[in-house]
Amino acid sequence: MRDYRDAKAMAKALRETLAARNTKINHSEALEIVARQFGVDTWNILSAKIEAKPEPAGVVFELAVPIMRIFDVAKAHEFYLGFLGFSIDWEHRYGDNFPLYTQVSRAGLRLHLSEHAGDATPGSTVVVYMKGIRAFQEELIAKDYRYMKPGLEDEGTRLEVTVTDPFQNRIRFMEHKD
Repeated sequence: MRDYRDAKAMAKALRETLAARNTKINHSEALEIVARQFGVDTWNILSAKIEAKPEPAGVVFELAVPIMRIFDVAKAHEFYLGFLGFSIDWEHRYGDNFPLYTQVSRAGLRLHLSEHAGDATPGSTVVVYMKGIRAFQEELIAKDYRYMKPGLEDEGTRLEVTVTDPFQNRIRFMEHKD
């Protein structure tokens, strides 16, 4: 099966097939058509992707899961579960009276919350790209959370909603404008 790296051969085959049917296009037109078939606007964009250094065999990044440092489980639950609408996936403690390490998630986003001192630094910022940011912001405002009423900021090419948890960690939700 061919992929984007075969774009030049695909453009040649397209030209030859059309020529056999008495329709002629030049090579650059064929390259532009093939580029659009791969979902990019121009041949130059696809060409840059083709020429990019490939990853070593077997290297695949799947998912990044940020760790957010917390100091109070009840406050963390109030913010992440109550205000942001996440659910607990699992919790872990090494024993009674040990710090909590937990995963919360919502709509494909996973975050790890940790009371462990060495896991993360409070005051970090996480960027989350998403769809449906207007509805999300309206949902947050409707909850009337006493500590935060996040606005919807228009940053030109994107919309943003920024929230700060009780431990000074910021989550910047972003949606690209189409």
